Amino acid sequence: MIASTQYLYTLAIVLPLFILYNKWRATRSLSSVPTIGPSAPILSYIGAFRFVHHAVEMLNEGYQKYKGGMFKIAQLDRWLVIVTSPELIEELRKLPEDAVNFMQAAADTIETRYTFGPVVHYDPFFVGITQAHLTKHLDDIFPEIQEEVMVAFNDLISNVTEEWTQVPALSVAQQVVSRASSRTFVGLPMCRHPGYIGLSVKHALDVTNTRKTLGWFPGMTRYFVTLFTNESQKTVRLAKQYLSPTINERLAAMKELGANWDDKPADMLQWIIEEALARNYDLDVIVQTVLMINFVSIHNTSNSFTHALYHLAAQPEFLVPLREELTSVISEEGLTKAAMSKMRKLDSFLRESQRMNGTGIVHLFRKTFKDVTLSNGVTVPADSYLGTPLLSIQHDEELYPNPEVFDPWRFSNMREGASAEGVKYQYVTTSPEYLAFGHGRHAWAISSH
Repeated sequence: MIASTQYLYTLAIVLPLFILYNKWRATRSLSSVPTIGPSAPILSYIGAFRFVHHAVEMLNEGYQKYKGGMFKIAQLDRWLVIVTSPELIEELRKLPEDAVNFMQAAADTIETRYTFGPVVHYDPFFVGITQAHLTKHLDDIFPEIQEEVMVAFNDLISNVTEEWTQVPALSVAQQVVSRASSRTFVGLPMCRHPGYIGLSVKHALDVTNTRKTLGWFPGMTRYFVTLFTNESQKTVRLAKQYLSPTINERLAAMKELGANWDDKPADMLQWIIEEALARNYDLDVIVQTVLMINFVSIHNTSNSFTHALYHLAAQPEFLVPLREELTSVISEEGLTKAAMSKMRKLDSFLRESQRMNGTGIVHLFRKTFKDVTLSNGVTVPADSYLGTPLLSIQHDEELYPNPEVFDPWRFSNMREGASAEGVKYQYVTTSPEYLAFGHGRHAWAISSH
């Protein structure tokens, strides 16, 4: 008992000193980069706590003071280095994965080692699956996604009458997105199981809440905090109850029939199972990976949809031209993936909504694996975090005239005047001036804050 008490006393003394030493070392390395907030090793925690509730204001302050350069903001256990110029943004985008890494930065930010499990944190193999399979089969699965969205809306908003009916927009959007995503990830009938869909949405919210809670604590203390606050691991256990029968059924079919068989599912779950087996991972990892992909799709897509819906509700005069375009294109093309590319007004409306709201505040997020010297001569030490101020850039009046005004046709007008270069103003196209989905190899991936 005495030895245990002495160990705790030693840990209580050594751990803060170790954290302060690492913070002091990082501060010295970044001394040439200006700071928003105090920069001294202990006083910097004032800025770190302020960032929790006033991140947008601090990023805007840094952008206005050091536009065209870079600045840093303290976190509890790290420095966040923000680059603002198009040249530095492009440079950051082009840096190799062994120098700066997005997946590790995102994993550290949403604390995947605690919210999903250590394998998902250190080996996010689902990214390769998404790139190799999901994108390749997008044309094939588009009709299924379309069908599921329509069925989900009919199920969730079925009592439409002549009177006004209250509908919780974000909650409905989360459920619709979860069902549409799950149609691709785990297929029918699981994608319509109320218990599984509710669990998927709850887990996405649990991860967000856990991330916010852990943001108040230095990295080395977060494991102990999650012992009392983390609901996501309980969700993993519950998700196994839903997914295990389907997974075991497919494992049995693979064992009996080999790599291919008639009616073999072509969905994300099957691809995850095959990759997990190749890596000798167990059932837990398969379930954790499915939940991770669910989280990414629910978090970003439902927020984007809800923002766009609110803009339309606030300015209903835009409804008529959008409806006219939809009616015209669908009458000629049908409701197909190809038809979507011809809906320029809708595309512009969604892009403008993303410009104003984003899906986070820091994008192009990267963690340095080694010291990185940028073209401006600044060396960013290993284990630092780099990013760009999404909202500050997308509300810059030099880039977007009247940036605080929601202009639904802003980008469709740009496309009309840009001829062959019009593609760069499409909803899905990124650039140093438009970072709503990131930029470069990991565009459309997880936002950081």
